[in-house]
Amino acid sequence: MIIALDAMGGDFAPTSTVEGAIFAAKSSEHKILLVGRQELIENEMARYSKKHDIASLNIEIFNATEVISMNEHPAMAVRSKKDSSLSVCAKLVAEGKADAFVSMGNSGAVMAASLFYLKRIEGVLRPAISTTFPTIDGHCIIADVGANVDCKPENLVQFGIMASLFCEKVTDVKHPKVGLVSIGEESTKGNDLTLAAFDIFKKTDINFIGNIEGRDIPRAKVDVVICDGFVGNVILKFGEGISEMMLKLVKKELKRHPIAWASLPFLWLAIKDLRKKVDYNEAGGAPLLGVNGVCIIGHGSSNSEAVKNAIFVGARSAKHNLTFEIKEAIARYT
Repeated sequence: MIIALDAMGGDFAPTSTVEGAIFAAKSSEHKILLVGRQELIENEMARYSKKHDIASLNIEIFNATEVISMNEHPAMAVRSKKDSSLSVCAKLVAEGKADAFVSMGNSGAVMAASLFYLKRIEGVLRPAISTTFPTIDGHCIIADVGANVDCKPENLVQFGIMASLFCEKVTDVKHPKVGLVSIGEESTKGNDLTLAAFDIFKKTDINFIGNIEGRDIPRAKVDVVICDGFVGNVILKFGEGISEMMLKLVKKELKRHPIAWASLPFLWLAIKDLRKKVDYNEAGGAPLLGVNGVCIIGHGSSNSEAVKNAIFVGARSAKHNLTFEIKEAIARYT
């Protein structure tokens, strides 16, 4: 697979993006197109030449003269900066020169560039950002987590169709269970949006189990969680905060008990595994479902491990022809 990586996107770019590309190239056969200011990328690559055989890696630098910063207006920046690293990545996918693109940059601009260059899949009303969220038994997929703060019932149903396909094809969950976030499990509970969406979901052929409550998400009651982008983003950010709090509480409480603190070397592997399970860097990135090509949006503060994992998410999505699968499913639903 050929993956275009926005080398200038993210809080720690190009250091994190270049290192992530090197890690991905060393552990796979994917070709990585590092898109951005060539001189800066070359200087960053030179830093790793002593540790890694850079010349043997399947990495190519693709020069882009402009950069879209985190605080720029997404649509205006994409329109005015046609040669930004982010826009060039989207164009490479649109022109068939890359199978997917990954960016840790301005998420609004990533969406704008995807809609501008890749366009929406025919029949898709609104694309959705779908992310992996840790649960007691592994993980689930949540859609939407910020692309659409105001939705119609039909939008939620399409999110369910697209996220269910991503869960099944890319994360290998057979016949994933889909739940709709509401204030109660009963079909009569919810607001106008969820009540109407519930009725439509029951008429689809996806494995819809009904309403779920917020506590059901970490309990792994479903594989796919559906909500509007406002609710989804609150769930995502709250989850990140809880994960950080829990790890700090474990450390704090261990320090309060000398015997427990002395046993830390024996507990370290378990704590390390726990930390890895709740770390968003392990997920890598979130696919923008519904655009006519594979686009992976990463966290702005992603480290090199997250960049590597996001590249792999993009590669798996392209390998399983996710765009075509969604196109077929949306056509059947319509």
